[in-house]
Amino acid sequence: MKAENRPAQLDSPVVAKAIKLGSRVNTSLYKLTGGRLGRTWRVGAALRKPVDVCLLTTTGRKSGQPRTVPLLYLRDADTIVVVASQGGLPSNPAWYLNLRVNPDITIQIGSEVAAYTAHVATEDERTRLWPRLIELYADFDTYQAWTDRTIPVVICRPRTG
Repeated sequence: MKAENRPAQLDSPVVAKAIKLGSRVNTSLYKLTGGRLGRTWRVGAALRKPVDVCLLTTTGRKSGQPRTVPLLYLRDADTIVVVASQGGLPSNPAWYLNLRVNPDITIQIGSEVAAYTAHVATEDERTRLWPRLIELYADFDTYQAWTDRTIPVVICRPRTG
């Protein structure tokens, strides 16, 4: 189902391929340089107010292989919060589906890699975090308006032991 106000060009297969390619390039540069390159998002609302990027690695739910994506993130005490926005597309991103099956993930920030356990925010947690996420990156609110799904917010807690 398409939200009425989502730009039609977002549904183009070319856009999906461009997003995938950009994600791969960003991930490669980030890993290669320990986050010196690819660590800051400067697109859309982040043009004037850059946002930090982390690399989130899940285990593929079908392949069992590691899958890494660059994501904007918010620190909330000792947790990392990420958003499964996929630019307001009608479906959830693959990384989100992966962590629903296996919530043990790793997150790289700069050159630091740590183990986390992810869970989808409850309605109360999402309500508390959403305004902070919009303050971090205003386009999240636009993406929510572009889709009929409730964009999931994911909370990642450091894994112990």
